[in-house]
Amino acid sequence: MRSFLQHDDSEITIQFYGGEPLIRIPLLEKIMDELPGIKHWSIQTNMINLHKLKPKYLRRLSSILASVDGRESITDANRGEGVYSKVLENCKLARKNGFTGDLVARMAVSEVADIYEEVTHLANLRSPGFNHIHWQLDSQWDDDPKARWKDFNYWVNNSYNPGITQLVQWWLENMQEGKIIGLVPFIPVMKSILDDSPSPLRCGAGLDSFAINPNGSISVCPISPEFAFSIVGDIQTSTPKSIRNSMKVTEPCPSCNIFGLCGGRCLFINQTKLWGAEAFKKVCGTVEYMVSELKAIKIEVQSLVEKGIIAKTEFDYPRFNNGCEIIP
Repeated sequence: MRSFLQHDDSEITIQFYGGEPLIRIPLLEKIMDELPGIKHWSIQTNMINLHKLKPKYLRRLSSILASVDGRESITDANRGEGVYSKVLENCKLARKNGFTGDLVARMAVSEVADIYEEVTHLANLRSPGFNHIHWQLDSQWDDDPKARWKDFNYWVNNSYNPGITQLVQWWLENMQEGKIIGLVPFIPVMKSILDDSPSPLRCGAGLDSFAINPNGSISVCPISPEFAFSIVGDIQTSTPKSIRNSMKVTEPCPSCNIFGLCGGRCLFINQTKLWGAEAFKKVCGTVEYMVSELKAIKIEVQSLVEKGIIAKTEFDYPRFNNGCEIIP
């Protein structure tokens, strides 16, 4: 891997991902030791074993994406009893042991979640205080929507979309008081709305973000190493330049009227459509709804920037690819 990365002339970010990367802490520490020149290290983790990571490695991390799904009852319903408490305990310990980077609450949103309640709960925590909150819908990862959902359509129409409306208004109210809450899906999309500037696939998968698998193969996304379409090279014979921009989202995304703001949402789902075309459109509808709600406050946000109540630079997030997909 060292030889492969030596051919990359860009600013390199490495994220440890899984599965769960902290079940292989000695390997993680070895990789960090052998690649001292990396500017940004990041990790997405369930946090259960974070207390076992030596502080000197913890302090080198630029960001931690901690898997926590909102309130204690919701997190434990999704991940097991006691997980919420353990996550918060290890987040506090990370700060105590010198982690000064971006602490991101990385939510998986399921049918038991109330998006407004879960996000505001995490945003209002003071110990630990999360710098940012990101969420992704638990949808289209398998070929049977009934595996984990009783009624996805009902939940979207009666819980999720109304919750997004509440969140956008709450976010705006905080901005009116000079505070930008770090809601990851809102911040960079609002920047694109303010600047009238399109964005490519925001997670960078297949463009400038790739996963190195345990066998040395390279896939466009860390969740899809078993899919043949995803493999675009290997660290023995490929170079960063040869795989860059190797895969882009295909229809129906490029023809969508919010493609410039969404960027395509998810390359894996664009390629697989495991729930079928109709459900694919339904999930895309949640993004369209979020974008419409953010567009509705554009003039008010512009006014707050012009008056100096908030700084436009606050919307420059993330400053490096930290593993947040941006679009839920």
